[in-house]
Amino acid sequence: MANKALGPTGEFFRRRDEWRKHPMLTNQLRHATPGLGIALVAFGIYLIGEQVYDRLHAPSSSHHNHSAPSTSPASH
Repeated sequence: MANKALGPTGEFFRRRDEWRKHPMLTNQLRHATPGLGIALVAFGIYLIGEQVYDRLHAPSSSHHNHSAPSTSPASH
């Protein structure tokens, strides 16, 4: 199919679509930051794990000490 003549219309559209295959637009971010995807997944797992840990180890409301607010002599 590469040897087949495209004609003037096909040639026009082929040239118009060449920018889509430019090296700056094809997977450059992935090559520039090779470990970013793995790091984001690991960080997300860490955040979820921290939330689960905080919920499991949060003090219950019955363990709170509710003392009367102290009044300082300067406030009178």
